[in-house]
Amino acid sequence: MTDPRLILLACALILLAGGLLLLRRARRLHEQTGLPQGRVIYADTGAWNRCEKPLFSRRYLLTGRPDYLVDDGGATIPVEVKSTPSPPSPYRSHVLQLAAYCLLVEEEYGRGPPPYGIIKYRDQTYAVEYTAQLRDQLLSALAEMRQDLDADDVAPSHAHPNRCRSCGYREECEERLA
Repeated sequence: MTDPRLILLACALILLAGGLLLLRRARRLHEQTGLPQGRVIYADTGAWNRCEKPLFSRRYLLTGRPDYLVDDGGATIPVEVKSTPSPPSPYRSHVLQLAAYCLLVEEEYGRGPPPYGIIKYRDQTYAVEYTAQLRDQLLSALAEMRQDLDADDVAPSHAHPNRCRSCGYREECEERLA
């Protein structure tokens, strides 16, 4: 007859080994997400059939839903996840989107501005420093957008051939790129 203590010891060792493997796998998965260390306090991924309430700033009349907000103990870090491969450097539109989330975090949580935000592309992660200069660029872009909203006629931008090619108005547009 087998000693019950040996069976108990074997079970405990198997559980310990399984727990260590799960912990190792969880760490690897966390590294792949591109999220900084800390506690996820907001997630707008469509998972769990719920959407987080959007962040809103009365002062700037701006609203948005970052993919994640991570509390690292000292700051709240916005994370924006993109499904596309990484460009050589983050697109300006993505950086301004992240800056908008930094501004919203600053307004919503009142803890001061986040020192940086993260843009996670499919194959690379960029930490983007949230500086006064980036904040000014964002506020300038918002002012331009509001001006365009009030204008009677706004000329379309044809600076990006790929956007022009995939535009829904391409066939009707007299200014389309060849």
